[in-house]
Order: sequence, then C-alpha cells, then structure tokens
Amino acid sequence: MTITVGVHRSNPSLYHLARLDYLQQELAPLGETAAFHHYTDGTRTGEYLADGTIDFGGTGSTPPITAQAAGHDIVYTAVSAPRPDHGALLVAADGPITSVADLKGRTVVLAVGSWQTHLLAKALDRHGLSYRDDITAERPTGNEAERLLSGEIAGWIAQGAELAAARRTGRYREPVRTADLITDRSVFFARRELAVQRPEVVAAIVTALQRADHWAAAHPEEAAALAAADQGGEPADWRTALTTLPWQLEPATAEFVAEQQEAADIFHRVGFIDRPVTVADIHLPALEQPVADAVSRAASRAASRATKEH
Repeated sequence: MTITVGVHRSNPSLYHLARLDYLQQELAPLGETAAFHHYTDGTRTGEYLADGTIDFGGTGSTPPITAQAAGHDIVYTAVSAPRPDHGALLVAADGPITSVADLKGRTVVLAVGSWQTHLLAKALDRHGLSYRDDITAERPTGNEAERLLSGEIAGWIAQGAELAAARRTGRYREPVRTADLITDRSVFFARRELAVQRPEVVAAIVTALQRADHWAAAHPEEAAALAAADQGGEPADWRTALTTLPWQLEPATAEFVAEQQEAADIFHRVGFIDRPVTVADIHLPALEQPVADAVSRAASRAASRATKEH
C-alpha cells in the first residue's frame, strides 16, 4: 500500500519531510511505501483527505474545523507545540489604527481560511466585533506592506519571513500577536479509516515528521536557504522566522480539543462555518499514546545521533 502525505509550502514540517527520506524509512518496516502530493492551497487539505487524494496532511488550526463543518470524515493525529511568535496583525506605525476596535468598517488582508482567520476572528470577538459584519477580509496579493503604509488597507496579518522583513523596517505596529490570543499550533490530521485501522502507520508518519523537525532545528541556515530559494525573500528573514518555531510535536489531547472548540464556536457565531461542530467527534483518544511514543522514538534517535557525533 502507498501512503500519500500532502505537502504545501505553508506547513514547514511537511515541507522539510518531503525533502528527506525519513518517511520511507519509517514506513518500510510496516510494508508500506511513501508518496507525496504537492499542492498550493493548504485550506484544501480536508477535501483531499475526503476524496482519497492524500491520507495524511497538516495545516494551521482553521482548516480542520472547516473540513469538519463540510462533513469530511477526518481525525486529528498530532499537533505542534504552541507557536507564540509565528504571526501578528500589523498596522502602519504612523496610521490611525491603534487597536483592534479601530478596524471596524475597514479592510484587513489575511490568508482567509488559515489560522489567520482564527486569530482575527477571536481578536474581533474580544472587542465585540464580528469577522463577518464589521471588517472586510481580503486575500493577499503580494504587496501588502506597501498597501498598509499607503492607507489602502487598515491591517495585514503576516507570518514567517514576511513578518521578519516587516519588523526590520520599524514601520509597523503589532496590535495583536499570535501569543496574545491563540496557541497557533500546526495541526496534523488524517483519513479516519487510516487512523482507526492502522494507528501504527500514523505513528510512523509522526516519527518521520518529528525527525524532519529535528533536522530543521539543527540546520537553520540550510532550511532558510531552501525556503528563500523556493518561496522568495531573504535567507536571513527566513532564518529568523524558522528559528521561532518550536519544532516539537505532541499528541492531540483534550486541551487541544478545547482550543479548537472555542475557535469553532466563534466561526459558527460569525457565519464563517454554516453549522456548529463538536470537535471531540474527530478526536481519537486512542491515538494519544501511539503518537507520544512516536515522538519519543524520534527524540531518542536524535539524542543517540548527537552523542555519536560528539
């Protein structure tokens, strides 16, 4: 059987996994082969799981909620540790926006359907505003930094190298950072059939992912150079962005489910999803121990390798 893992640029763990041989190494003892399906829009991950294009994928916190709301039969497998400095809402330093409340009636650019929707919806909700009714959400076009300074847009949620580059200029303020409101975890999920019938395969994928994360943490210059060559931007900004990430996986626990339920409730209240969802329905407690063991195996291998190298 071939196990297909979805890969897109917005998920750095999967991005690096696809460039290493770890997945095949972990699946081979189980009699499985590895394949990768590359695509550009991470918000389609649930759709690709549902139609069988992929068996396992990863995104930020929002796409699995919208996938569940769309009726896709997926389950959570693993999550990253929190990413407190992964992103921020930017406004012009010398502009009229001084708080989230000032965004009412204005345009904010963000990756709609990604974790950025979670951040903005929760920030607005805290100020008694609605994501659906009180702001205009626009998708990025590539010149957000300039549009923000010109006053064409009021806010921009930036992440990664773009955020690092914007910070270097000193021309923006950050009314909201991810750490202020959400854990902003990277979230990995799979087809229910695979997770229920072959938990050992899910565990093998998680081990490979954690090994890829260990590689990225140990090789920041190389990881940054790869990202810059493929996605643009300065290697130094990519290095800054990548070194803020935890590169650590965890099981999807009840605590994580509570985080997702809060987001799902906000999304339904503001109309971002058209029906309520119970996040616990796609949580498999039975996967928690196999995933924890998989992470431990990867850590043990990394420690053993480090000892041999020294």
